[in-house]
Amino acid sequence: MLKWAIIFLVISLVAGFFGFTNIAAGAARISKILFAVALALFVLFLVLAFTAGQLVF
Repeated sequence: MLKWAIIFLVISLVAGFFGFTNIAAGAARISKILFAVALALFVLFLVLAFTAGQLVF
């Protein structure tokens, strides 16, 4: 999922460079949403690992 966020970020940057502002804004929004979902899943699995006792420091 993080891979798709990076892909949409690159699409947004390229579209913004060439002046396609609507496409750039849409791709940036999708990229932000995918990054937020990936971050939320990471935190969820980190908490689950702590509670299951699998992650030890």
